[in-house]
Amino acid sequence: MTLSASIQSQVAQALFEDLNGSQADLDITAQLIPAAQTSNAKVITREDSIICGVDWVNETFKQLDEGLEIQWLVKDGDEVKANSTLFTLSGNARVILTGERTALNFLQTLSGTATATSIYAKQIAHTDTKLLDTRKTIPGLRLAQKYAVKCGGGANHRIGLYDAFLIKENHIAAAGGIDKAVEQAHQIAPGKKVEVEVENNDELKQALNAGADIVMLDNYQPEDIAKAVEIANGQLQIEVSGDITIETIANYAQPGVNFISSGALTKHVRAVDLSLRLE
Repeated sequence: MTLSASIQSQVAQALFEDLNGSQADLDITAQLIPAAQTSNAKVITREDSIICGVDWVNETFKQLDEGLEIQWLVKDGDEVKANSTLFTLSGNARVILTGERTALNFLQTLSGTATATSIYAKQIAHTDTKLLDTRKTIPGLRLAQKYAVKCGGGANHRIGLYDAFLIKENHIAAAGGIDKAVEQAHQIAPGKKVEVEVENNDELKQALNAGADIVMLDNYQPEDIAKAVEIANGQLQIEVSGDITIETIANYAQPGVNFISSGALTKHVRAVDLSLRLE
C-alpha cells in the first residue's frame, strides 16, 4: 500500500470510530450548533516539537467537507516552539468541531513520533551511524509512523515481513542453525537483504561465514562493540539494538557501527500537546 492510500484508509477508519459511520451529521453534539454557521479556528502547539501529520489533517477534513479551508503555517519536519500556530481553519463550524479530535489525534501522535526521533537522532548526529526504527509500531499506523521517523531525522528499517529478512533466535532454532537459515533465505528471495540477530561473537562469525548482509548485535554492551567491528572487518553491515536509551545511545555509535535501531521511537510515543480554538 502506498502512503497516500494508507492515509485515506487510516482517516476513514478513524472517522468511523468517532461517527459510527462516515457522515459528519452523525455528530450529535455538533448539532447543537446551527447547520449553516461558519467559524474560524486555529491549532497551536503547547510545547516545542517536530511537526508531522499535515496530510492526515487535510484528509480528515476533506472526507468530512471538501469546502473547508485549511491554511498551514508549517510543514512536516519543521521544528516549532511552544505556542506556535500550526494551521488555521475556515468553514462550517459543525465540521470543524466534528473533525477536531480525529485530526489532532493523528497530528499529535505523529508529531510525538517525529519529536522523539529528533531527540535521539541529535545524540548521534556527529557520527556516521544512522538511526533506524523497528516494527514496534502502533497497529494500523505502520506507514504513518515510519514516515514520522523520517520527518524526525531517522531512517526506516524494513517496512514489514516481506521486504527483508531478519533472522532471530527462534528462526535460527527452527531452521537448524544460522548457516542453514541464511542459505534458505538466499534461496527463497534472492536479492533481498538478509540480517541475522546475534547475541555473541561466535554467532557473529557464523553469520559472517554464512554470507549475511547485516548482523544485529543484540544487547551488546558498548565496550564489546569494538571487538565485533574488528571481527566483521567491513564484510557486512553492523546494527546495534536492545535496551538503548536517550542517555546511552551515543555510547553505541562507534566507528564501524552502521545503524542503531530503537523501538522506543514508535512504541513509547508521548503525544505532543495541541489545542484547537474557535475564533
